[in-house]
Amino acid sequence: MFSIVLTWVGAVLGLALFVAMAASTFLVDLDEAMRERRRKAATAAAAVPVPAVSSQTPTA
Repeated sequence: MFSIVLTWVGAVLGLALFVAMAASTFLVDLDEAMRERRRKAATAAAAVPVPAVSSQTPTA
């Protein structure tokens, strides 16, 4: 009886470890995709020319 319980406990722990490993891979991929998206947005924002602001007052 005790060995059956230990077998099931080991199986549940093994499955939990398997799910945790799969989830961590997914989270790493998700983090990498978000980082790439932020990098592209920063590069695109830096490429947009900023209009020059004149310090002179307009004359009519």
